[in-house]
Amino acid sequence: MHDVFGYIAYVFIVAGITVDLFGCIGLVRLPDVYNRLQASTKCVTLGTCGILFGVFLRFGVTAIGLKALVCIVFILLTSPIAAHALARASHRSGVELDDITAFDDYKDDNDLREER
Repeated sequence: MHDVFGYIAYVFIVAGITVDLFGCIGLVRLPDVYNRLQASTKCVTLGTCGILFGVFLRFGVTAIGLKALVCIVFILLTSPIAAHALARASHRSGVELDDITAFDDYKDDNDLREER
């Protein structure tokens, strides 16, 4: 039974590393700060949580496994909020979107702020 959880744990760890790798490639290849922020946030939440869940499956309900679960909860609570705050601050400070961006949902928000 322990071997089955060990193999499943390694699948989660390898999948998490793969998602982290794609996120790093996205940081280099994507055109603007908003797309890069999206790639890095997906990489952290999916990749790192996948690795930590694999660690939990590998070590079980021990001190290491429980710390991995606590870290998963912390990452899931903080990473999306931090990404949203960074994106909003970037947009409000006037960081331009790339030319290939189809539309800007928050353009009206900046127009209203400039009128004040």
